[in-house]
Amino acid sequence: MNNSNNSSTVLVAGATGFLGSEICRQLISKNKNVKGLVRATSDSIKVAHLKQLGVETIEGDLKNKDSLKNALHGVSAIISTVSSTLSRQEGDSIQTVDDEGQNNLIDAAVSAAVAQFVYISFCTMPGEFPLQTAKRKTEKHLEESGLNYTILQPTYFMEVWLSPALGFDYPNAKATIYGEGKNKVSWIAIQDVASFAVASLDNPLAKNRIIELGGPEALSPLEVVNIFEVNKGNKFTVQFVAEETLRAQKDGAQDPLSESFAALMLGVVAGSEIDMKTALDVFPIQLTTVNDYATR
Repeated sequence: MNNSNNSSTVLVAGATGFLGSEICRQLISKNKNVKGLVRATSDSIKVAHLKQLGVETIEGDLKNKDSLKNALHGVSAIISTVSSTLSRQEGDSIQTVDDEGQNNLIDAAVSAAVAQFVYISFCTMPGEFPLQTAKRKTEKHLEESGLNYTILQPTYFMEVWLSPALGFDYPNAKATIYGEGKNKVSWIAIQDVASFAVASLDNPLAKNRIIELGGPEALSPLEVVNIFEVNKGNKFTVQFVAEETLRAQKDGAQDPLSESFAALMLGVVAGSEIDMKTALDVFPIQLTTVNDYATR
């Protein structure tokens, strides 16, 4: 574990994920004692990376209440980024992880008298769908738990939604655009979400607050394509997916995850602009622009 004059320990749930590992890195850089919650089946390379950073890894699973009791021993604060959406193992689902699992962690935190709980949710999206239902249920449970909490509600992560995995294939100058691509989204960088989470720990203004998060500017998908074209010096081939097609995907989805992804794509169609004045008053953080992301 990282040597620190600060005897308090922060547990990061979801430590092997993109966001969780960045939160661990930032906590270590601030000389915090950090535990990373991992599973016996977690990727060994990712676990080794956490240990190299100086994170004490401890086994536990949100689906197993008993495993959380040991994991929370000596923990003063929790930051939870856990979700079943991008990384799933056997038995993982929106219900077992994003809903029941998160609630198990909150209940365990209450039993362990943890001083603070920071929960990474997401901002309000149009319509109803299983992932949003689970997030709002967890937020309500946390608000009613008696714990000191901070709920962060970021909009779309640029490293996820502006990546080849979701059709924004910038290495090959191709982009899939949901809808007409004209409504604006306040794309946010993963490292910035991590910075807000870490800053929440020592900031009394963040106590018992729900704070929406976005990037420094709202840009439509077509404006994002233009930024990448200028940066890469290549004209993009753009393919549009009609809003009606996405609605049909959502209505015809065979499972909660597919329904939720279609709904999130419809959220891009509708746009997701976040006014950052409140968040930046609480946390004076220098935000990453889409142009910064395109450049690197």
